Amino acid sequence: MRLASLNHSYLKFLKKLNLGFFKRIFFLGSLLYFCIYFFSNFQQTTLNINLEKDVINLFFSFLFCVLSIYFNAYAWKYIVIWFGSESKENNLVSFYVLTNILKYVPGGIWHFVERFNFLKKITNPMLAFYSTLIEPYFMLSGSFILATIGVIFSPLYFLLILPLIFLNRRLIYFVLKRLESVKGRASDALKLPNTKDKFERQINLISFFPFTALLLEIGFILTKFIGFYICFITFNSNNNHNIFFLLVTFSLSWTLGLIVPTAPSGIGVFEACLLFLSGKIVDQNTILISLISFRVISTMADLTLSLPFIAKKILKRI
Repeated sequence: MRLASLNHSYLKFLKKLNLGFFKRIFFLGSLLYFCIYFFSNFQQTTLNINLEKDVINLFFSFLFCVLSIYFNAYAWKYIVIWFGSESKENNLVSFYVLTNILKYVPGGIWHFVERFNFLKKITNPMLAFYSTLIEPYFMLSGSFILATIGVIFSPLYFLLILPLIFLNRRLIYFVLKRLESVKGRASDALKLPNTKDKFERQINLISFFPFTALLLEIGFILTKFIGFYICFITFNSNNNHNIFFLLVTFSLSWTLGLIVPTAPSGIGVFEACLLFLSGKIVDQNTILISLISFRVISTMADLTLSLPFIAKKILKRI
């Protein structure tokens, strides 16, 4: 009885806890850390590009960033299929790619809004809502799987495989029920109709485990890392580095940028975390230059693929 009372009090405390406030503090602190580090090392930071060699490398980095976007888009498509969508709509991937640039808009939800509204037209609102909302969890799980390579440094990294426990037909409904509070806050933005129907009636998971979607999310993080790694080796004059250490720190830093929605596309958080986690093991000047070039390249990839969507929005306002 006493244990139940303690659990109840603990849950009440968590509900009252303003996590959004802590996320904003973490975002601002990360951004401040990155800015302080950048300006304090500005004189030591040199960006020397060899047009005959480095531009080709940076172009390949751009191509891998483009490829990562398509991996992510196909993963979303298979998440929708796993949730039981019977629609034969084939342009889910293209719409995902076109709206990817919206993740940079302050607020961090507008790409979700566009995708939800698109998906709602070809399926039921509950499936559209939850398959859109659960996608970041797939990305987090894929990133953590890659980060488990860190077991070669410490066995504690094996714990990062825990999010996979909930990616199955038996437990996914538990996760979705916990998202009911999010549903209430998102109803206005997404114009989600109120319904008393249980989402189990509108969502029909077609298999026990979403292997295809998860593998595609792993491919998304891996190609993203390759794009960053090409930038790193382009500006790294010292070949003494551990690619597995870079992969682990990249995956963890990217995940932290993902779970702090205050940061549009993880800007500031990802960079600050990678600088901090790499410490003195990797040359910080090289990391800093690589992060700046990778952020520019990945943003250019998003912008290039989203140009038709942006042009359409602009023409509608004219």
